[in-house]
Amino acid sequence: MPPCPSARKIGTMMIQPFLISLAARLGRIGAFLWSGWAGLAALALLFAAWQAGHEAYGPFILSAPLDTMGTVGALAVDPAAWEIAALTLQRALSGFFLVAAAGTALGVAAGYFPAILRLVTPLVTVLLGVPPIAWIVLAMIWFGGSDATVRTVILISALPVVFMGAARGITTRDRRLDRLAEAFGAGPLRRFLTMGLRQTTTTLFPALALALGTAFKVAVMAELLANAGGIGGALADARINLDIELALAWVLIAVTLLIAVEYTLVQPVKAEIDRWRHAARPWGVKR
Repeated sequence: MPPCPSARKIGTMMIQPFLISLAARLGRIGAFLWSGWAGLAALALLFAAWQAGHEAYGPFILSAPLDTMGTVGALAVDPAAWEIAALTLQRALSGFFLVAAAGTALGVAAGYFPAILRLVTPLVTVLLGVPPIAWIVLAMIWFGGSDATVRTVILISALPVVFMGAARGITTRDRRLDRLAEAFGAGPLRRFLTMGLRQTTTTLFPALALALGTAFKVAVMAELLANAGGIGGALADARINLDIELALAWVLIAVTLLIAVEYTLVQPVKAEIDRWRHAARPWGVKR
């Protein structure tokens, strides 16, 4: 028995919103990928400057980019190199997730209570003033050359940045939107999720990107100084052997991991949350 016209109409009405949402999502993904040309141009300029430095100072000071890429390719087929990179990656990511969760929660709480923010701001300044290498020395005394050393230093070094990003995002939010949502019957939790939290992205996500870079830098530095393996340990071995090409290859691998995590984790989440900011921008062009 053929379906009745009303059933077909209901099916069409259910499919159309899904197709519209899918098309919008694919459009955002396409725009995000298209924006990568600017980043590729910047990387091309960086490699050009690298090649110029190699030609000016020679391979003992700065190896050629193509030779370094060849070393990276050799490491890519070595299972031991994958284990080294994975160790640094899990340390950096675990520390970053701790920083993101704790910093965002504490910053949002402080943003809603200005007295707490004024009280904590001097402490944040003190934490930012202490260099990460000092925390590495202290963490080595406390925990030795373990994962706890790396995660502790990442947490202490990057937490103030995320905290201030979340707090400033809350304090600078448009309170008229809160009152408007309250007038339409939205409760405190819904107002926070749909209004307050979304408005923190202007300051929170740049802070998260900075914290992610700090997590990788601190992880490699702590591994090198604490002899805790990972990419930092591999850099220490390259330093002992005066192998500039291998050292640059590991640096390139660490930067590649950082870029991969940022553009597959942080930036897509930011683009998804920031959809409301582009509502008045036809074809993504700011008026």
